[in-house]
Amino acid sequence: MRTPHIDGRKLISVAAVSAALLAAAGTAVAATPQAPAAGNAVPTAQTEAAPGVPAERLIVGYTADAPEATSDRAAQADAAAKGEHAGADAGFRRRLGTGAALVDLGRNASRTEVADVVAAFEADPQVAYVVPDRLNRPMAATPNDTQYAKQWDLFEETAGMRVPGAWDIADGSGVTVAVIDTGYVAHSDLAANIVPGYDFISDTAVSVDGDGRDSNPADPGDWYNANECGAGIPASSSSWHGTHVAGTIAAVTNNGKGVAGIAHHAKISPLRVLGKCGGYDSDIIDAITWASGGTVSGVPANPNVAKVINMSLGGDGACTTATQNAINAAVSRGTTTIVVAAGNENDNVANHSPGNCNNVISVAATNRSGAKASYSNYGSLVDISAPGGQTSTGTANGILSTLNSGTKTPSTESYAYYQGTSMATPHIAGLVALMKSANASLTPAQIETAIKANARPLPGSCSGGCGAGLADATKTLKAVTGSGGSTGGTTFSSTGAVAIPDAGSAITSPITVTGISGNAPATLKVAVNITHTWRGDLVIDLIAPDGTAYRLKNSSSSDSADNIDTTYTVNASGETANGTWKLRVQDVARYDTGTLNSWALTF
Repeated sequence: MRTPHIDGRKLISVAAVSAALLAAAGTAVAATPQAPAAGNAVPTAQTEAAPGVPAERLIVGYTADAPEATSDRAAQADAAAKGEHAGADAGFRRRLGTGAALVDLGRNASRTEVADVVAAFEADPQVAYVVPDRLNRPMAATPNDTQYAKQWDLFEETAGMRVPGAWDIADGSGVTVAVIDTGYVAHSDLAANIVPGYDFISDTAVSVDGDGRDSNPADPGDWYNANECGAGIPASSSSWHGTHVAGTIAAVTNNGKGVAGIAHHAKISPLRVLGKCGGYDSDIIDAITWASGGTVSGVPANPNVAKVINMSLGGDGACTTATQNAINAAVSRGTTTIVVAAGNENDNVANHSPGNCNNVISVAATNRSGAKASYSNYGSLVDISAPGGQTSTGTANGILSTLNSGTKTPSTESYAYYQGTSMATPHIAGLVALMKSANASLTPAQIETAIKANARPLPGSCSGGCGAGLADATKTLKAVTGSGGSTGGTTFSSTGAVAIPDAGSAITSPITVTGISGNAPATLKVAVNITHTWRGDLVIDLIAPDGTAYRLKNSSSSDSADNIDTTYTVNASGETANGTWKLRVQDVARYDTGTLNSWALTF
């Protein structure tokens, strides 16, 4: 048995990378490694199985003349000796097909211990290379859809939603998205992902198809003549709007044609509520109810209850009590997230429904440079922004998706660029489908919190409020699956809502944080979502694992606004990250009650 050339001193992680170590794992190297130079730390890449995860195993290649190159017993003795010097429990596990030795460090080895063992092997002149036994996962290759290159909204770094990285984690499998819109016109790039929906249009003047409600949500076209939908309103060809929206969410992908869908293994349930000149609240309300698993008189039970509802539609005015009640009931069923368009009037979304309703994710649109699209609504009620395109700066700057070439009735299938918050909304609905596919236990409140907490600042300008920023699909998926690491932050979310008593004792909600090395950051993000009818009554504190309290919000007798939906930043750099954190909320005045819907920590 050899011992490393260390003059009897305990090894520390101060090794330099030799020419041999720069070679790929498993490749024979002729160069002789040199002893580590003092003061040079072992590179992080040599100590991790994945970003932020210390390696549990090392792959060690010995030079041809080393006894350990052929003798398992010698390799075992060498691993044990190097582990002993490093304070780690190292042992030979097996021989690889290349002849390299697999050395097990155990599940509890710290980053420092791994680095020390690596340094010991590096210092040995009969070790050709030592590399971590890295974790690998399926990688999403660029889709082979023929028009994918035109879908800047998915992949462009400047203002795309960074979708390809999310495909390494989820693809929408197991999730149904209800598209409450104009229905569906047959398209071969969508057909495999369409499941039964329903036609909720009850007025035959609107339905165009000659009848009222039925189980056929086929889109017959929504064209109209000049002045037919109001004085001064010009004629319009059929939009096939619902099919365009559906394609952004779940167009079949890697089928060698057309476009790629964001959640391309999700299913689309088309619910028809919009026809000639639009659609009525009453039909939309029933569609929301049915999509989320509720009962609608005269309509059979829904066999494809949706986990996501997309509503790329809207009208003027406040969110009515009738619509809000339908939304609240749908969300209270526990599994359905409702995503709605903020609207295209370049106005405050507060003036437009359902973008101004509560319990929805209201989506503004950005252009190809990442600024608010010129037409997009804005305001404090916007939750998030997503690519909606702007064709006035060039057709290719719009959002490309599935369509039909018919100007009135269906003709041949096609693809076309559209712009609008109607196009931004399915980007978020598709993201929600990916999230539910990756983590089925997520509640609507947790989903909204995670999307906001992991958004990035708009690359361009926005006047008036564009929500938490531009949605980032990859960062959000990493957060909800606990794989965020150093590449984008890890988000930990609460698991249930907590009622806040009126003028009562404080309530607390816990979050247990694990797998974060060292202390919390100086910019710890605390996302809080509370429903309350007088938020000035509330005092909010973040409680660290050691009991230290950080005040997030004081009470204010003059703040009579409803609800809290914001992200606080806390300098928690003096706190150990791992442990149980708590959010403490107290209502200190009478007459108003509320609910802590969700909260989250992003490291």
